[in-house]
Amino acid sequence: MGNIESLIEIMARLRDPARGCPWDREQTFASLVPHTLEETYEVIDAIEGGRIEDLREELGDLLFQVVFYSQLASERGVFGLNEVAATLIDKLIGRHPHVFANAVVIGTDQQSAAWEAHKTKERAAQDLNATSILDGIASALPALLRAVKLQRRAAAVGFDWNEIGAVLDAVMGELNEVRAALAAGEPTHIAEEIGDLLFACVNLARSARVDPESALRSANQKFECRFRYIEQRLQAQGQSVNDATLAEMDALWEEAKRDLPKKERAP
Repeated sequence: MGNIESLIEIMARLRDPARGCPWDREQTFASLVPHTLEETYEVIDAIEGGRIEDLREELGDLLFQVVFYSQLASERGVFGLNEVAATLIDKLIGRHPHVFANAVVIGTDQQSAAWEAHKTKERAAQDLNATSILDGIASALPALLRAVKLQRRAAAVGFDWNEIGAVLDAVMGELNEVRAALAAGEPTHIAEEIGDLLFACVNLARSARVDPESALRSANQKFECRFRYIEQRLQAQGQSVNDATLAEMDALWEEAKRDLPKKERAP
């Protein structure tokens, strides 16, 4: 028996009404969602931390989520893990005709365009009632990721900026509208304009071939590193951030910007 077959058997045993685990028997598709998100983020954390051995374990935990969902579906007589794998195999072969057939793709840009065109055909075949090219983009996606997907779908039919300078102008235009909304002081309008600014910044990142989620994660990490530096320097001086003035913290922030890169390169 292979490892995948063993996983299927173990999962079925865990769900067995008589001999299974009480926790596993109680789970539903909906109750597993928070655990799936947590396992996904733990995979990302292991990758970003360069912890390859941890990654092996975290990928196993994420795979368990797939096995669990497949078992729940199997109990309903809908599909099992083998059908999930078969669907994936068909999708990978169908979306890579330049690998598994005779199609020719020159460069990643042409490949991305062909990929989007193929997915558009798949969506049309799957949902004859679709009324928009934006149909099928999950509303539950994180807002940053959903913004990217919405923009990519629109760009696939030509609704996109022609050059990055125009995107920069759009960002500045949205920033000016935020300024005006702040001056007016109407909370709902302020929130709307800030949302527009964020959406425009996602467009800027996409136009610059930057993944906005990765860029923001890096910015978060950089902020955390520098703020921890402030805390440590203040603690060494017998102070805490609660006691320090803004001017003192700003000075240490500039010090962190100057010194941290040197320390990060040190062995």
